Amino acid sequence: MQSTATVLVYSDDASTREQVRLAVGRRPAADAPSVEYVECATLPAVLSELEKGGIDVCVLDGEATPAGGMGVGRQIKDEIYNCPPVLLLIGRPQDAWLATWSRAEAVVAHPLDPVALADALAGLLRGDVHSAA
Repeated sequence: MQSTATVLVYSDDASTREQVRLAVGRRPAADAPSVEYVECATLPAVLSELEKGGIDVCVLDGEATPAGGMGVGRQIKDEIYNCPPVLLLIGRPQDAWLATWSRAEAVVAHPLDPVALADALAGLLRGDVHSAA
């Protein structure tokens, strides 16, 4: 297992990005690597970071504007070769079925539950990749 993973966190809302960082902390689980964060507030920034490479998991805010995380997830899955797994933050649990369209591997609903978020991220870092819904 790698010692450090890089997690891209996308949201136009700085407080949502902060909530993700604080919920997950430096290591989401004992058997997962430590985490370094790359924060993005815009779609062009997300695309630029992914083109550079080195991102292990993307956490995308489905409630972001003007480019929502569901659309961003779909776009990066189509456009980025070997796109990293996507954890989608959704507005409510009933929206989980929409994540199948975005091709996210995992979903967590707002308000963010730190345990659920850390578990989902740790699973993706371990390679437990499966359909979100």
